Parts: sequence; C-alpha cells; structure tokens
Amino acid sequence: MFIVWFFIAHYILSIFCQTFFLHRYGAHRMFTMNKFWERFFHALTYISQGASYLNPRAYALLHRLHHAYSDTRRDPHSPTQFPNVMAMMWATKKRYEGFCKRMEQLEDRFEGGYPEWPLIDNIGFSRVSVFAWVGFYVAIYLIFATVWWQWLLLPLQFLMGPLHGAIVNWCGHKYGYRNFAVSDESRNTLFFDFVTMGELFQNNHHRFCSSPNFAKRWFEIDPCYLVIRGLALLHVVKLNEVEAPYELDGVEQELSWGVPQAEAKKA
Repeated sequence: MFIVWFFIAHYILSIFCQTFFLHRYGAHRMFTMNKFWERFFHALTYISQGASYLNPRAYALLHRLHHAYSDTRRDPHSPTQFPNVMAMMWATKKRYEGFCKRMEQLEDRFEGGYPEWPLIDNIGFSRVSVFAWVGFYVAIYLIFATVWWQWLLLPLQFLMGPLHGAIVNWCGHKYGYRNFAVSDESRNTLFFDFVTMGELFQNNHHRFCSSPNFAKRWFEIDPCYLVIRGLALLHVVKLNEVEAPYELDGVEQELSWGVPQAEAKKA
C-alpha cells in the first residue's frame, strides 16, 4: 500500500502547488507573499511536480492567453478547438516550450507579475532533472511495489503536471453546469472539487478572474481557498483587498490576472 499512498501524496501536493502557486499566485496574483515564502513555494512546486515541473512564467503566459482568448482559435488549450485531449495537450506543450525558451513574444499586457527563479527554472526544464526524477520514481516502485497493477500508476507520476492540466482544461470547458453567462464554454464540473482542489470551477473562475475563491454558491467547496484562508491567518500570504478593474476595448472588466500594467512592468 505504500505505493498507493505515495501516489496520492504526490498527486495532492502537485495539484496544490499548481493551483496555489502557479495559477492563483503566479498567473493571477490573487494574493501576495514575501520573497522567502515565494521561494519556498517555488521550490516546493519543483519538488512536488518533479519530472513534469511547470515553469511559472510559461504557465502564467499560457494561462493569460487562455483568459484573453478563451475557446477561440487563439486559445492555447480549448477543447472546442481540438478533436481530442491528446491533440490539445500536444499543442499546449509546443506553446509552453516556446515560452520556456523565450522564442515567442507576447504583448506587454501579458507580461510581468509572475515569479521567476532562474536557478530552479533552468534545472526544472533540463533533461538531466527530468531523467533524475524519473529514476527516483522508478527506484521507489522497484523497492515498494507489491502487485503488478501498482506499476500502472508510474506513467501518471512522470506526467503529473500535464495530467492535471489536461483534466482542468478539457473537463472544465466541456462537462458540468454553469452559474454565469460568459462568452466562452467554461463549466463547473464538480460542486466539491476534490479532484483538482478547486480548478474545476472554471465557469466561476472565468466570471471572477481575480477572486481567490473559485466557489461561488453555498453548496460549492473550493479546498485550495480554505488553505489560502488558513495561510492568510498565519500571515504567510495576504489576500488582495480590492479587485481592480481594467479596460479592454473600452469596456471596463474585472482584472484578468490581478497585476495592473504599471506593476507588471516593474516586476
């Protein structure tokens, strides 16, 4: 049973870091934290995602593009634009690698406000790091696996980061219910999102892009937000008091990624 608990722990810690650090903090800056805690969670994200570590800058740029062009041809990962989840994730992978290598430039409005730590980010993107993590996972299975079916979990651990992205980006725009009329196909897949710690409240999130609480109705539960509230009480993070508006094409809207351009250019 050690392998099962090892997989569950890896799954939970990885999705927590993805939604808490990469998404809500890195892409949207829904709350702030000092440099010590930013580096702590940056390192934790590398450790938890391991072989499938996602660069915070590349993740933020992809996600901001997703909000700006949700479910259109310019959306980097929309199920409305791809025939299946594998095709969607392969296209996303190519865009992601372009951002990691800084081969693709975006408008200034998409840049800034995301955490960067060149040492960790360069290590995480290297093949040496990927193969080292793969070797570590295989060693754990060689030592502790007791039945054949446990080995079926191993490929999922290799691809934990993209696995979570596939679940959220495909299911969150294809299956479930809608609380709000928005211009895209975003949906709330679960009313208690125990699978991705709140990420599957996509319809709520696309309506209130800078809100750290993805649950909006009384019966909805966002587990990550409960953790964020606890961290705020401990003064590890500070929740934003005001969700500032911005203008897009002359229409005032909610700030898509929580970082006004003046601040983004300073970051």
